[in-house]
Amino acid sequence: MSDQHATWDEGALRRAIDAAEVALWRWNVDTDALHMDARAYRLWGIADDVVVTFGALSEHIHPADRDRVGAAFNATRAGPGAYEIDFRIVLGSEIRWISARGQGGDVGMIGRLMAGIFLDVTGRKQAEEGHELLAGEMSHRVKNLLAIATGLTAITSRSARSAKDMAEQLTGRLTALGRAHDLVRPIAGSDGDAALLGDLLTVLLAPYDDEGAFAGRIRVAVPRMGIGETSATTLALVIHELATNSLKYGALSDEKGTLDVSCAIQDDVVVLIWTERGGPAVVPPANAKGFGSDLVNRSVRGQLGGSIDHDWCAEGVIVTLRLAKQRLAN
Repeated sequence: MSDQHATWDEGALRRAIDAAEVALWRWNVDTDALHMDARAYRLWGIADDVVVTFGALSEHIHPADRDRVGAAFNATRAGPGAYEIDFRIVLGSEIRWISARGQGGDVGMIGRLMAGIFLDVTGRKQAEEGHELLAGEMSHRVKNLLAIATGLTAITSRSARSAKDMAEQLTGRLTALGRAHDLVRPIAGSDGDAALLGDLLTVLLAPYDDEGAFAGRIRVAVPRMGIGETSATTLALVIHELATNSLKYGALSDEKGTLDVSCAIQDDVVVLIWTERGGPAVVPPANAKGFGSDLVNRSVRGQLGGSIDHDWCAEGVIVTLRLAKQRLAN
């Protein structure tokens, strides 16, 4: 027999299985007993001296996946061919992704035992979720930038005296928007205070302020305080989202609209108040669960340790951000 078709001994197979981090299982279709190797027990977070059944093991499967997994395993005996199913299991506060693979239709069954493998695919699933989130955020950003460009064009046309003047103003606004947009992405290698709060807000809101008759309709009044790189990036994203919504639907969409941003420090909490006036009559959104709203809520609560509240006054929305002072220093 050539080396190409040489028989693999048990030791070689075990080394290959260990290298691939494959967990083995066998399921007795009559008694429901599930026999697993040591890696499978560790993967499921179960002591290896516990007698396991498929029914009992299913209790560890995430409730949202449990029925789907049970139906899939039962269906494997209905038809031949390889099968694969990915699902989540819950281990305390941890959620782990497992891929179960095997051969269906009773193929290869010996002594009423079906055999297969478990693989820990948590890393791959987390990467996929990260890519989906990034794709969603990029799509949202592109749509917002197009809306912003349209709104800035309208703002500029109100004060421009000629086509040349409009081109120069619009170019300046878009350049400022580019500088502001740089603040909504991480900057590696920066230590210490990233910016003063007032400077950050001024840079972010500069593209939206009118020149000429309606100049100065955006007013920023905040105490002098430095903020760290991480919080500057996160806060920039939040302000960028609020300004975009205002330009699309709120005070900044109207030539007579005004925006006031004020701030107060209350013990360990920084209260930032965003007040719009003079724009279209405010109608509370029927659905505040869009990607942008979700992004803002996650950023404020998760990264800035705070909260965000909206007061949908008819004369203009008021947004109150309560932020942990210590978090802003990071």
